[in-house]
Amino acid sequence: MIIPALKQVGQRVSRLDRMLITIIVLLTSVFPVELFPNAPPLPKGIDGQYSGRQGQVVLVKVAVREEPTDVTGTFLDRTIPFFREMRTGEPSGYLGLVGIDMQDAPGTYELAVTVKYGEKVQRLSYHVLVSKEKFAVEHLKLPKDKVDLDEKTLARWKAEQEQVRRALADNSALRLWQSSFVEPVNGKRTGIFGSVRIMNGQPRNPHNGEDIGAPLGADVAATNDGVVRLVVDHVFSGRGVFVDHGLGFYSMYFHLSEVLVKEGDLIQAGQIIGKVGATGRATGPHLHWGVKLNGARVNPYALLQLPFPSRSLPGATSVAPPPSSEISPEALPVKE
Repeated sequence: MIIPALKQVGQRVSRLDRMLITIIVLLTSVFPVELFPNAPPLPKGIDGQYSGRQGQVVLVKVAVREEPTDVTGTFLDRTIPFFREMRTGEPSGYLGLVGIDMQDAPGTYELAVTVKYGEKVQRLSYHVLVSKEKFAVEHLKLPKDKVDLDEKTLARWKAEQEQVRRALADNSALRLWQSSFVEPVNGKRTGIFGSVRIMNGQPRNPHNGEDIGAPLGADVAATNDGVVRLVVDHVFSGRGVFVDHGLGFYSMYFHLSEVLVKEGDLIQAGQIIGKVGATGRATGPHLHWGVKLNGARVNPYALLQLPFPSRSLPGATSVAPPPSSEISPEALPVKE
């Protein structure tokens, strides 16, 4: 009599354990938050894998089951803000743009994402495989005064770099850009993003933008909606415009002959913000187009490959001359 009773107790306990486990599994699948905040972290990369080459932009999607209060990621100590994805007017998830800097070492890194639902927190972990990109090497022979800076020019350049750093230090909390991106000017791409320049036998820092050859005075359009953060006339980049598109995304346009906007202006994608020129240290008319994404220097043409809805906007239709050479700020020495 005792043994059957013990069996019945064991069966009830077993059924209860199974029910509890089932309830926990269902809860975590429907609303996967931290039910046990002191539990050990989940294995890295458990929620998915992405890949991209140096200088590229990786689009990451996070599925949500209700409206979170915040979605933020961290990748190589860079903050990655996420924004709502809209399909036919209804939110279907959150998207984040992960910029892979042109000098990020190849390897596999974690993208850690935190999804907040009020006081409840969901933590996700993705692996991002960074592959090596093959960048060109340029050998340039230039006059000595265009490579070695005198003290006055060096001091000016340092002050200009500090001006840019301060202007781009605070990111707009809202996403200002919409839909697809626009090529700022039609012309011949030099394909020199990330290239290492050997000037008079001395290696310089890699070129962090793309040069587009175009006739003097050709229209330069904003790549997307944003606010003009800074208008400059610098020793190397010449007349230039820095546009803040929100969420840590900036675009920049250098060597302009004319600037048609002022700081604080709200602009739209395709709006003409300046004219192609050869100001600063450039040997011919062209546009230097650069992008920084949450601190990462990425190829601006990577933006045109992102799968966002396209739109028809007016743009420049000029025919490009042979590509010109320039000396960029990144190619010049910094002396402490």
